[in-house]
Amino acid sequence: MKKIYIIHGWGFDSNMPWIKWLEKELKHKGFEVHSFDMPNTKEPKIEEWVGYLEKNIKDLDEKTFFVGHSIGAQTIMRFLEKSHKHLKIGGCVFVAPWLDLIGIKTEELKIAHPWLNNKIEFERVLDHTGNITCIFSTNDPYVSPKEWKKFETNLGANVIIKKDEGHFEEIERISDILSELS
Repeated sequence: MKKIYIIHGWGFDSNMPWIKWLEKELKHKGFEVHSFDMPNTKEPKIEEWVGYLEKNIKDLDEKTFFVGHSIGAQTIMRFLEKSHKHLKIGGCVFVAPWLDLIGIKTEELKIAHPWLNNKIEFERVLDHTGNITCIFSTNDPYVSPKEWKKFETNLGANVIIKKDEGHFEEIERISDILSELS
């Protein structure tokens, strides 16, 4: 049975409309689904978020998949990067992932600084999966179109571009995720 772990983004929780929709659809398909409410979501810290995954995710295998929104995608990459086990997972779907940000306020920059400046070793992520899909929006206020190419180049990601979906905060459903996981 496929296991799906869903990690929300900065300032959000597992009650995002598309996450609730995705949970329901995946469970209907018979998948085991875990949507976490990450700690300290207003001021996420790398150690806390990655540590939370380390404590709460066990028995990874080729039937394990991750879905991450925004900083949740970074958390998943950092979790996989840190893993020293020679394990393979089924894959990842990242929604509005980023390595650099645009349009953030000065006070947010202090929170984002460690996430922006502690680079991810992509080769370590790829040791665990080569099956990565990234879903971006044409009008995301935080994620520049420059990010699309970074994920394609550094992770060999399949890139899907949605028109005018913003940062996917209020979106009711993202059918592409379901297609990628089915």
